Amino acid sequence: MNMMSMDTTLAHTPADHPKVKFGKVGILLANLGTPDDYTYWPMRRYLGEFLSDKRVIDYSAWVWQPLLQLIILTKRPFSSGAAYKSIWNHEAGESPLMTITKDQTAKLAARMAKTYGDKVEVDFCMRYGNPSTKSKVRQMIERGCDRIVFLPLYPQYAGATSATANDQLFRALMEEKWQPSVRTVPAYYEHPAYIDALAQSVERAYGEIENRPDVLVASYHGVPKRYLMEGDPYHCQCQKTSRLLKERLGWGDGDIVTTFQSRFGPEEWLQPYTVEEVARLAESGKKKIAVIAPAFSADCIETLEEINEEIKESFEEAGGEEFTYIPCLNDDDAHIEALSMVIDDNLKGWI
Repeated sequence: MNMMSMDTTLAHTPADHPKVKFGKVGILLANLGTPDDYTYWPMRRYLGEFLSDKRVIDYSAWVWQPLLQLIILTKRPFSSGAAYKSIWNHEAGESPLMTITKDQTAKLAARMAKTYGDKVEVDFCMRYGNPSTKSKVRQMIERGCDRIVFLPLYPQYAGATSATANDQLFRALMEEKWQPSVRTVPAYYEHPAYIDALAQSVERAYGEIENRPDVLVASYHGVPKRYLMEGDPYHCQCQKTSRLLKERLGWGDGDIVTTFQSRFGPEEWLQPYTVEEVARLAESGKKKIAVIAPAFSADCIETLEEINEEIKESFEEAGGEEFTYIPCLNDDDAHIEALSMVIDDNLKGWI
C-alpha cells in the first residue's frame, strides 16, 4: 500500500479509531552491550546474558549452564568488574562503549537529518544490557517508523556478533502487532570508505610517532576455529580487511600482521593469538609495534583494557620497547561518513 492510499484509508476511519503513526524510516544501530555498572550484580546480569547466548557459547545447556551459573558467574564478575572500573567513564557514569555509541548516534542523526530531513529517526540499541533491542524497536514504531534499517556495528560478519544482533531484532518483531519492514545491513568489511577511514587513522597515528613502528598488528576479536570450519565467514573477512588496508596504505606484506584476541575456554580459536604474537614479534627483533583493532567500531573493554594492558604487557615482557595503540574509529568524521554511506545504500527505494 503506498503512502497516498494509507493517508486516504486513515482519513476515513471512525473517530474512535486508535491513532497510528507511520511513514518514517528508522535507522537503528546495534552494538554488543555494556553492564550498567562495574559492581558485582550488574556485572553478573550482563555476563549471564552474554554467556548464555547460544550464538556465543554453543555448548549443550545441560553441560554449560551449571558451569556458568555455579562457577563462572560466581567469580568472573569480580575480575571483569575490576577491568571495567579501570576504563569506566566515571563522569558520565557509564562505560566508554556507551559514551562512544551515543556520540556516533548523535553525529549520524545530524548527518541523516541534513540529507533526509524529518523522514528518518536514528537511534541505537545493545544486544546485551541496556538500551535493549526490544525497547528501541518499540520506540521506533511508536514514533511512526514503519520501515527500519538495522545496522549491527560490526564491519566483519560473525555468527557471534552480527547474527545474534539480527536474532534479537527478529525476536522483538515477533511481539509487534504491526511489524515494520526491515532491512538488516550486511557486513561492510571491504567498503572503500571504511578502509579509507582505517587507513587515515593509521596515517594520523604514525604521523604523531617519533619512531616508525616495525610492524602494525591488526588485532581482531577471536572466535573458535570450529566456527570457521562450520562456515562462518568471519576469518576470511578479517583477512580481506587487513589486505585492503595494506594496499590502501601502499605497504608490503610484512608491514601488517593479522591476529586474534579475547580467547575464552579450552578449545582452539583463530590464530595467531594476539597476546602470543606480540611477544614473538618482540623476541624476533620487532621492538616497536602499533596495534589497531579493525573489528571494533568503538573502543571498549577489549581494546582499552585488554590491548592497552594485557597485550601491551606481553609485548614489553618479551623485550618490546615501544607500543602504540591506535584507537578505534569511534566517532571520527571519516568513520561517520563511511557508516552514512553504508546506510545511504540501504535506504535506496525507501526514501
